[in-house]
Amino acid sequence: MRNPRPALKNTQQEVHIFHVRSLLALLVVIVLTGLLMGRLVYLQVVQHEVYITRSEKNRVRVEPLPPTRGLIFDRNGQLLAENRPTYNLTLVRERVDDLDATLSLLVELLELPEEEVDAFRQRSRQRQRPFQPALLMSDLEEEQIARLAVNRHRLPGVEVEAQLLRYYPDAEIMSHALGFVGRINAEEMQELDVGNYAGTHFIGKTGVERFYEDELHGQAGLRKVETNARGRVLRELGRTDPVPGQNLTLTIDKDLQALGHELLAGRRGSIVAIEPATGEILALVSEPGFDSNRFVTGIDSASYQALQEDLDLPLFNRAIRGQYPPGSTIKPFLALAGLAEGEITPGETIYDPGYFQLPNDSRRYRNWLRWGHGRVDLERSLAVSNNTYYYTLAHELGIDRISKRMHDFGFGERNAHDVFGESQALMPDRDWKRARFNQPWYPGETLSVGIGQGYWMVTPLQLATATAVLANHGEWVKPRMAKRIGDTVVESVLPETKADIVLGNDAWWDHVFAGMEKVVSGSEGTARRIGGDLRYRMGGKSGTAQVFSLGQDQKYNAEELAERLRDHALFIAFAPVEDPQIAVSVIVENAGGGSTHAAHLARAMTDAWLLEPKDNDRDVEALLDAEE
Repeated sequence: MRNPRPALKNTQQEVHIFHVRSLLALLVVIVLTGLLMGRLVYLQVVQHEVYITRSEKNRVRVEPLPPTRGLIFDRNGQLLAENRPTYNLTLVRERVDDLDATLSLLVELLELPEEEVDAFRQRSRQRQRPFQPALLMSDLEEEQIARLAVNRHRLPGVEVEAQLLRYYPDAEIMSHALGFVGRINAEEMQELDVGNYAGTHFIGKTGVERFYEDELHGQAGLRKVETNARGRVLRELGRTDPVPGQNLTLTIDKDLQALGHELLAGRRGSIVAIEPATGEILALVSEPGFDSNRFVTGIDSASYQALQEDLDLPLFNRAIRGQYPPGSTIKPFLALAGLAEGEITPGETIYDPGYFQLPNDSRRYRNWLRWGHGRVDLERSLAVSNNTYYYTLAHELGIDRISKRMHDFGFGERNAHDVFGESQALMPDRDWKRARFNQPWYPGETLSVGIGQGYWMVTPLQLATATAVLANHGEWVKPRMAKRIGDTVVESVLPETKADIVLGNDAWWDHVFAGMEKVVSGSEGTARRIGGDLRYRMGGKSGTAQVFSLGQDQKYNAEELAERLRDHALFIAFAPVEDPQIAVSVIVENAGGGSTHAAHLARAMTDAWLLEPKDNDRDVEALLDAEE
């Protein structure tokens, strides 16, 4: 029997294959259509701003016009911060086809050192608004500008802009008082009003430049220009002029500031001078300083690391952030606290055998003069800086009343109106110690506070401020750096000024002043060496702050200690006593006794402020030689 012939066509299988192929074709069409639509949405919606800007850039371009930064003057009109013309290199990333190739070409043309290349490339990628120029390099040299001009056709999106660059004529002298400007970083860019800072590459980083940034910066402008396809400007279609920043006149006296710098002569320390009646800061010296101009255009990493690793800490503003035990400089304030609290009277005396002992305690808290001063009243206690008197007074007052009364003078608080970065330092009490160490406050710690040691820390600015309040008979005037903003005079009565200090008897101020006069003019005064030829009445108080703690019966010998473990020298002063015009605080780190190594610096500052040049013939070098 013959086999049936196979079917020539399997209709059912062919239909199945057709359906499968049709479905696959449909899926491919759907996927491709989806990709096409997705791309259209991306280009038309997501990238709409970029491409419409690119289109307009071929014809019309809006360019920011940065404002001119305000100048800074001292109280006498001497220029402290100016703007110098310079050429900057900028880059608009959106107009660059190959960023890496462009950057490599720029590195070659500019002949950048290897250590600066990474920072240069990093600046090119700093976050910016679309089509806003990123600052790559400042203060270009003429040869660099010439090379860039010759190769301009190879550098689309790269421009050389003429701008004004901040310059400080007396950089090292004014570095800590003024602060400095620097390049805007990515974090600052997120916080700034981008529209107002369009085209601006620098912002105040520290000091006055930082605090008064809004006033100094001004308002940005813009101009609309027509360009060709190569980006070359054909004509200007319109403009809104920028509003320049306001000029700032400081209370600082440049000559007095320079004198403070010269007096410290490179030693670590600070000198602060304040006009008591107005609170105007006349000098804010911190030594050593640094060249703030190097930070404007961007200091190289090696130089910055060297400054950071310098043991003398030139970048540290000792005047407002340095924290030191105040030593005996606080005795006038403690005396007023004792009078106000009724624990002492001006004529009351104690007998000083050379030490003080707490009840039921064998430890002796010694006077600096080991055999004692005998009978001591308030005025003599200040003149000879007797410790036993203030151990006794501190024990009677207790830490709570001491802390409260010292806060009245501004210790442990930020007091200045416009000093950026000011530290509040530390005025301890039992609550602070419990929170910090979870320990009770001990009576012996109160005695240490009574002579300005222990946990108590002050800044030079705090010490000068308290001295100014003391000179004012308790009237508070907030310290400030700005005298005029533009044409507007800064009022001396500022918000959040502390309440005046009122004593039960105004004559108590005079008793404390008399004791402080005897410090510099009395026969027993600790700083009598500076008072022999005084032409005005000065009140002062020396202080010596321990850095290295001694044992019960150890005697201090500076020559046996490393230099950085030696005592700090301090001195406060105001003059004239009858009408105070200047209050000064001086701190010289690891110098030794305040009466020997700091008092003459305060005298030089008050002489310079109060006497006419013809009457002030004291030579700075002679002063320093006399100290030695």
